[in-house]
Amino acid sequence: MKISAFSFLLILALLFFADIAQAATGCDLNDPDRDVKRLFPESTGYKAYYYSISKKGGDALLKKIEERLGDKFKGIYETADVPNTVYEIRVKDKITGYIHGVNQKGKYGGIQVFLAFDTGGTIRSFYIQKLTGKDAALFRAPAFDRQFEGLSLKDFYRYSVARRLFIMPPKMSGPAIKDPTGSPDDYFAILRAVKKNLILMDEYIFNNGFLKYFEKLEN
Repeated sequence: MKISAFSFLLILALLFFADIAQAATGCDLNDPDRDVKRLFPESTGYKAYYYSISKKGGDALLKKIEERLGDKFKGIYETADVPNTVYEIRVKDKITGYIHGVNQKGKYGGIQVFLAFDTGGTIRSFYIQKLTGKDAALFRAPAFDRQFEGLSLKDFYRYSVARRLFIMPPKMSGPAIKDPTGSPDDYFAILRAVKKNLILMDEYIFNNGFLKYFEKLEN
């Protein structure tokens, strides 16, 4: 079936504006009941809370987050007023963890990267909800996802977004997160999204408990 040039441009425009709308509304789980139970099988309930950089601390907080990320926020996927949804996971009356996702610009469009955390800020599991491209299945494979388990912002401070590598002191090895595709654009976008996710959660939920590791690196 042939598609006219007008129809093709219309499809591209619809995809573009769908990405804009999605970015503007933050990053929510498509099916929270199903996804929470999958990521936290022991959970008995959850509650969603909404945060934003603009309401939490405005321009000063945005600057601080960019410094910790080592990169500027840019484009439709990263604005200070976008609401960030944090799912607080409970077992009866006890908080057992959190789920939080971020939007990230990928090679072919938006990527949605979710992390499930324990109450101390360590990654319990990694989940890509949205990713377009021929390598999407490889990034969703358990072999790739498991590489993030047990890591925290302390580990990801060593990841340089600008240089696209983990910078480690002599005789110290960093996280061995391997690219399964050989086509690194989306791989580096995912690593940036993970670091951004970790920083936002430290600001919103973990009371800047990991800030000391960043300050140590800076000094």
